[in-house]
Amino acid sequence: MTDSPQTVGSRTAGSPIPQLTDPRVIRAVELVWQEADLLDRKEYQTWQELYAEDAYYVVPIDAATEDFADTLNMVYDDARMRRMRVTRMTEGYSIAAVDAARTVRTVSRFVPVEVLADEVTLRSAQVVVAYKRGRHDVWAGEVTHRISLSESGDRIALKVVRLIDSEDAVPAAGFLL
Repeated sequence: MTDSPQTVGSRTAGSPIPQLTDPRVIRAVELVWQEADLLDRKEYQTWQELYAEDAYYVVPIDAATEDFADTLNMVYDDARMRRMRVTRMTEGYSIAAVDAARTVRTVSRFVPVEVLADEVTLRSAQVVVAYKRGRHDVWAGEVTHRISLSESGDRIALKVVRLIDSEDAVPAAGFLL
């Protein structure tokens, strides 16, 4: 991550919010929406191509932690673990692949946290409604995406899903948040 004269800045209490109309922010939001669409359509192979090779996908238990490597997480996936998770969800006879819930995501309330020349960090609200075996479950949380911007294609560098009920008993999900 490089800071440059094109830096809009970090969002702190009392500081101005970088504009949602900034072309870099628009690109980042569009990538997040594309990710949500791919996940709802269960296009997991294409979904994982949205991620940079060194990216992490994290669902922490402690909503306040920033130290994901040294704390307990529901999900802490690097590229290898994402590939394994996608394989489990798409191949063979596994409960995750055969009896997966149908989902609909709403991702909104985008807040640009940091806007650099080649990277945008966004905070957003996400609600996932999952339907399986006649039952609806609702998963809600705040999501942070760090998006690497490049002329060769924008990629997700980090995704952190902080579920609002992460410290309670959370049912197993046969889908990605």
